[in-house]
Amino acid sequence: MLSLLMLLQTRGRMSATELARALEVSPRTVYRDIESLSAAGVPVYADQGRAGGYQLLDGYRTRLTGLTGAEAEALAFTGMPGPATDLGLGAELTAAQLKLMAALPPELASRAGRIRECFHLDVRVWFRESEGVPCLSELANAVWDNRVVRIRYRRWGDPPEIERTLWPLGVVLKGGVWYLVARSGSRDLTYRVSRVLEVVDTGSAFERPKDFDLATFWKEWAERFEAEQYRITARIRLSPAGMAKVPYVLGFHEKRVVRATAGEPDADGWVTADLPIETVEIGHTEVLKLGADAEVLAPPELRERLAATARAMAAAYDVR
Repeated sequence: MLSLLMLLQTRGRMSATELARALEVSPRTVYRDIESLSAAGVPVYADQGRAGGYQLLDGYRTRLTGLTGAEAEALAFTGMPGPATDLGLGAELTAAQLKLMAALPPELASRAGRIRECFHLDVRVWFRESEGVPCLSELANAVWDNRVVRIRYRRWGDPPEIERTLWPLGVVLKGGVWYLVARSGSRDLTYRVSRVLEVVDTGSAFERPKDFDLATFWKEWAERFEAEQYRITARIRLSPAGMAKVPYVLGFHEKRVVRATAGEPDADGWVTADLPIETVEIGHTEVLKLGADAEVLAPPELRERLAATARAMAAAYDVR
């Protein structure tokens, strides 16, 4: 009945058939609920005829008061259908937005609606398929209900699959990728949700640690993860064209360090800078993106690997 009231409040006159379709009920249920709303004092009435339908008495509105114009506009940004759908809350989000918009006074609803017309939030990463996260909803429920779970997890290493018993403490969406933060024994760890193969509720509950803050943990973990990923620093020379390519072919952390460490140009316009890399193999791929506009000075093994690649490419293209 509340959803029916919100529909009439936001959309105006609607026929019983339209209401039944929107609410996924039968027209008979609509008739019964209209009678119940009327009996409860809601001024809903019917217009007869082909263009008729049910509507509320002009001026009747359940109001959400106390909001400024800016706050009403901010409500429009709560709509993130992709993540909400991943969590199994797509329908709930749509219903909540409908109720919020219906409860706003007309002038504020107009401002919030204008924001939704002009701005759209898309959290997906470019040129990457969305990861399948079939276990996300189960994990999110376990977080919410403080349920101890046992997961089967695929990882890079030996053995390739492991089982862990966890206290799920939170889920985080980072760059289009979902992560689970959970306590295992005495440690708080992160797990990529797309690699969770199975979730089993153990039937036990846990008491959420009072000293745990998800946002603080994630910030500290992410900073530590970034620092640990780049274990090698390569010394490179870049031409003016190479420096121009840096923003487009290197990752955020790499290009930030290159820009910060770039020295003064030499007589030919080339600069020397540091390039953080995870491994020699990954560094080899990153420098190749810059082509002939980059020269590796150190470490020697990276320079030698690139020289071997250059020789192999010259042979493949029969360059004499």
